[in-house]
Amino acid sequence: MKQIFVITATFLTTLSLWAADKATITISNPLNTPRGNELVEIDVNLVKAKLDGISAFYITDADGKEVPSQITYDGKLIFSIGVPAKGKSIYYACKGQPSKYESKVFGRQFPERVDDIAWENDRVAFRCYGPALQRNGERAWGYDVWNKRTSKLIVEARYASELDADMQRAISKLRSIGKNDLADDVYNAISYHVDHGNGMDCYKVGPTLGCGTTALMIGDKIVYPRCYKNYEILDKGPLRFTVKLIYGTEKIDGMEVFETRIISLDAGSHLNKAIVSYTGLTKEMPAAVGIVVHNENPNAYVLNNTDGYMGYEDLGDPTQYKEKYRAVQNQDFGKIYVGTVFPQAMKEMKFKSESGLPGANGHILAISSIGNDTPFTYYFGSGWDRNEETDIYSLTTWEAYLNQFARFVKTPLKVSVK
Repeated sequence: MKQIFVITATFLTTLSLWAADKATITISNPLNTPRGNELVEIDVNLVKAKLDGISAFYITDADGKEVPSQITYDGKLIFSIGVPAKGKSIYYACKGQPSKYESKVFGRQFPERVDDIAWENDRVAFRCYGPALQRNGERAWGYDVWNKRTSKLIVEARYASELDADMQRAISKLRSIGKNDLADDVYNAISYHVDHGNGMDCYKVGPTLGCGTTALMIGDKIVYPRCYKNYEILDKGPLRFTVKLIYGTEKIDGMEVFETRIISLDAGSHLNKAIVSYTGLTKEMPAAVGIVVHNENPNAYVLNNTDGYMGYEDLGDPTQYKEKYRAVQNQDFGKIYVGTVFPQAMKEMKFKSESGLPGANGHILAISSIGNDTPFTYYFGSGWDRNEETDIYSLTTWEAYLNQFARFVKTPLKVSVK
């Protein structure tokens, strides 16, 4: 009898030690649709509590294979999951140092290109414009789309090519001696406006809301935001990039207002998450999220306030290249799909025509109201039909993506930690 007690006590001690070294994370999917290529968020303190407060841990799947993970600036543990329809998946948090994971996201400020902030993941890339550009007098207010057709991170290389000092000097030299055609050819060889195999920038922003930017409204008039004033990078990967943008004070309807945006992009997603707030409002104001509608495709948009999304098929900027190149280069534009998703019902979605927008006839808008220091959350992003690594090749498939994304946002995965 004594021997049995010793064996049992030893077993229980071993089991207790195993439990302290590992926490079980159960992910449940309440939908009839499988969930995959998606990041789950868990309060990291819940996991640490199950590991006796240990900070160093890594995540494995049910088979013990390590899964890349990240702890975000706001205390969330994130990692990629796969859960069957109406099913559950098990993951483990294990004490120990995580591996060094290859980053799937990247972003930084580019002071060498008038303070652009550009960021990307393995599917898409974006940029917004900064104070140096605003000082130059150029008007570009909205988010820009940089099309990708590779899962590799390419933003830094694109800027390096476009801004290569030796090549720029060579181009200037050729122009100075009257060889403008050759200078144009050299520029095309380094420009990110040309597809060199990984995608291109052929989306036109200008003084518009571009790809899903927020703006306050006075009556039916859009109060266009300017370029950001200050910024802070909050997350650098490997799974999520987050940037905080502060916009300068503007006098709007008699109020001194400044705007804050927190934008994050996750690996595997076509859409950014944006959390926008305004400080200085003394009353509720209408606020709109807008997508510019260009003249080349004026009716190719969908508005669905019931399911919480809107989308548009953009054909690229036909005047981007000099006329001698257009017959060849414009064929590379493909179709650019831009869209927004809203976790909550908006007051109104509509097309608003507007004159004076270069190459555009207005915006599709999702309009709500916002109060002082009240965060407003939505998602914006893009796809490209020339990216063979994704399944977005028509407005119909893009709408299906937006619809599914909206369903996932409104019906989050359920998580338990034991």
